[in-house]
Amino acid sequence: MDKRDFAFDKVNYILLAIGMAVVVLGFLLMSGSGSTETAYNPDIFSARRIKVAPLVCLAGFVSMIYAVVRRPKA
Repeated sequence: MDKRDFAFDKVNYILLAIGMAVVVLGFLLMSGSGSTETAYNPDIFSARRIKVAPLVCLAGFVSMIYAVVRRPKA
């Protein structure tokens, strides 16, 4: 079987795994305790949850798209 028959090579899979890890990291940055009916938690509006985590997730999704679109070397 020739290597050119495969859509992805080893580098594509590595880039996909890195992209998935970055997306998971972004979701972990978004997580945390929330407010309850009796106690208000102002941390739910922190810059980490509102700005940083979505940008990290976006970077992970973009890198995953690049990993899928990237053409393996012949």
